Amino acid sequence: MESPDIGTQTNTGYIWLAYSVFFLIDPVLSHSRRLWIECGLIYAIFLIAYISYMKARTIRQRHLLLVVFYVLGMVSFPITTGASSFFIYSAAFLPFVVASVPTIVTIFLAQTLGLFAEGLLLHVNLIALLLTSFLMLVVGASNTFIARQKRADAKLRMANEEIEQLAAVAERERIARDLHDVLGHTLSVIVLKAELAGRLIERDPQRAAQEIADVEKTARTALSEVREAIGGYRSQGLPAEMELARTTLQAAGVTLACETPLPHLRAAEETVLCLAVREAVTNIARHAQATQCRIGFSTSIDGYHSLVITDDGTHPKLHELHEGNGLRGMRERVQSLGGRLSISTDPGVTLLIELPQTASRQLKAPCVVA
Repeated sequence: MESPDIGTQTNTGYIWLAYSVFFLIDPVLSHSRRLWIECGLIYAIFLIAYISYMKARTIRQRHLLLVVFYVLGMVSFPITTGASSFFIYSAAFLPFVVASVPTIVTIFLAQTLGLFAEGLLLHVNLIALLLTSFLMLVVGASNTFIARQKRADAKLRMANEEIEQLAAVAERERIARDLHDVLGHTLSVIVLKAELAGRLIERDPQRAAQEIADVEKTARTALSEVREAIGGYRSQGLPAEMELARTTLQAAGVTLACETPLPHLRAAEETVLCLAVREAVTNIARHAQATQCRIGFSTSIDGYHSLVITDDGTHPKLHELHEGNGLRGMRERVQSLGGRLSISTDPGVTLLIELPQTASRQLKAPCVVA
């Protein structure tokens, strides 16, 4: 007989009352009014205790009601062998209110010894004693296994719920970081090109029209990138990112130089470096007041892929130095891959990102951006 889960008291728990009919077999067969009255009173107390157990809100209440089941068995066992039902209820429910297996075993032993002590003292049928003890052992042992399984399942459900909550938080943080990086870069390009078009509109209308067309194209690209960021950013690769960097810096009047080969990395590593290049280039274009920027890739002697981005600007905002959303998001991405990030600000600004080396190779074609 399996007890209902103590954590979820439902009407299904009353199904197990069917086993209590065995208590009424002797009165039915004996036709003794006295036995009917005695067993009826005991059974009424049992029903009250059982219903109370189903409605109990605390473990302490359930402990007390299990004692009541056992005491009812001890009281009625000399009267009718059907009292074994009460001992079995006590043994069946015990594993669901006591988590410790050694404690359960100790209680089972104490109950069995008490049952045998009463049986020997009052000369109860030995076969009834042995059968009741056997049933208590079988039901108690099986329900101990079931109770442990249910507790493990409950812990697993709680762990899964916590993981889902953490995953949701992480996804929100990822979207926030990616939207900052994507929109920060793209909107900076739009602003720079719009300003350039405004300066050129009178002296070079054709060039101004071209810049306005680029603004429209970039805005459409921004919409696509926002959708990608929400669905999960997919990098188009370092070569494409370097070309975007060249376009952005050129619009800001900054010359980009990169003469080192682009490394071939895993998708996750390449995405991190692409977003790092994007964030750094956006900061240079918006804040650095620079004229030159150099980007280099290398492999350090301690087995790290290195990305170095330097510029000759002043970066007035870095004199306040605190990490905003962009730098913080960049650092979190790098650290999530076991990498390192450092920034130095004199002279200009140098950003160093190092990612642990995996099975990778250098592309034959160098980064030819100038």
